[in-house]
Amino acid sequence: MDFSTQNNGNVSVVTVEAERIDAAVAISFKDKMREQMTDFSGRMILDLQKVSFIDSSGLGAIVAAMKLMPSGGKLELAGLTPAVDKVFRMTRMDSIFSIHESAQTALAESA
Repeated sequence: MDFSTQNNGNVSVVTVEAERIDAAVAISFKDKMREQMTDFSGRMILDLQKVSFIDSSGLGAIVAAMKLMPSGGKLELAGLTPAVDKVFRMTRMDSIFSIHESAQTALAESA
């Protein structure tokens, strides 16, 4: 599981560089997210624009990452593809996460 990270002050954009977040990569995803959160505070925007598929294990990994956020931190989602967006809405996770159209939109909202 590869990520690319862009830091903008107290906002970090983490782009998932994979097409799938499923059972095969869920543990790796959580481990990588834990690394990203080391010494982190502020907003973290998880950019999922390249992810075209997510299953329950992937959803669980993202929820686990949210729970790993240090005190004062916030995990937000951006760039959900239609299939991934559908999973978040069907499971009502769209009421738990702040979801933005794109990472750029999310960054503009913080300015």
